[in-house]
Amino acid sequence: MKKILSKIKVLPVLEIENNVDPEKLIGSLIEGNINVVEVTLRNEMGFKHIEQIRKKFPKIKVGVGTVLNIQQLTLSIKSGAQFAVSPGYNLELALKAKELDFPYLPGVSSASDIMSLLKINFNVFKFFPANGLGGISYLKSLSGPFPKALFCPTGGINEMNYKEWIAEKNVLCVGGTWLAPKGSNDYKEITKNALKIN
Repeated sequence: MKKILSKIKVLPVLEIENNVDPEKLIGSLIEGNINVVEVTLRNEMGFKHIEQIRKKFPKIKVGVGTVLNIQQLTLSIKSGAQFAVSPGYNLELALKAKELDFPYLPGVSSASDIMSLLKINFNVFKFFPANGLGGISYLKSLSGPFPKALFCPTGGINEMNYKEWIAEKNVLCVGGTWLAPKGSNDYKEITKNALKIN
């Protein structure tokens, strides 16, 4: 996971609604110099969208988000996704991803979560919901006991505050929906949002 996330600043988290054309959406992000995206399973079309995006845009890295169980993990791999992300974690799912040697970003919200996952050799985590948990000060406090843990904070991160987050030494990148908000089909605006990242 570190290899994938250390090359980017922002991971766009996409919930692709019926009024949005997946190909136009991804095309607009590519024009904005985005080369890694997370497509969430928050609607029943998630896997179909991933297949479609992978066929049309083989150079972009596509992850699947909101993976809650092993069945979804297996379907993610079948659909052509190149990594999986969960809002939290369960041990069975994390171990399965390890067994399959599939890049997996488990979600953590506490020191206990981190300890459980470090024990099975995970050290890159989704920190979610980042703002709700106490924001940057809480994340900073985790760097003392867990100097090797790296995070992709998601939840409440936007164009106004993302730079503060990525300035932290234990943050690889941030995840956010602001580049392509849910339901937005203003593809020029999406490209504009993406080009603002620096």
